Amino acid sequence: MNFLIRRLQLDLVPTSTNCAILMLRIALGVQMLIGHGRGKLMTFSEKAATFPDPLGVGHTTSMVLALFGEVVCMSLLIVGAFTRLAALGGAVTMAVAFFLVHGAKLSGANSGEMAFLYLVGFVAIFLTGPGLFALDTKLGDRTNVTK
Repeated sequence: MNFLIRRLQLDLVPTSTNCAILMLRIALGVQMLIGHGRGKLMTFSEKAATFPDPLGVGHTTSMVLALFGEVVCMSLLIVGAFTRLAALGGAVTMAVAFFLVHGAKLSGANSGEMAFLYLVGFVAIFLTGPGLFALDTKLGDRTNVTK
């Protein structure tokens, strides 16, 4: 019976928090960079004048800030450089998108569901740190490495 309980609890699956953080960093970072940041970057000149301005800083400035969060921060997040700052940049960008652009709606027209999911992921990375498989760690910051 004990054998069956162990199998149902999936105790045979190896656990590695560091691998999980790496997967989360790469999956969120690549998808945000390619799925959102690249498109904004490629159409900057056409869309900058009409980009949403939820903070009242101007359409072009808002687009530059979004690009910073979606391109620069995600590039850093993927390789694990300045990981917590990069995750914070992504989280702030997604918080603005979710709360101000999408009105904190999780369903229906103009849903912010994806922004919310990204926000949660970036906050999780911010709280955990870079993990073992990150440039931060290779360069000497081992304070947030889990065993």
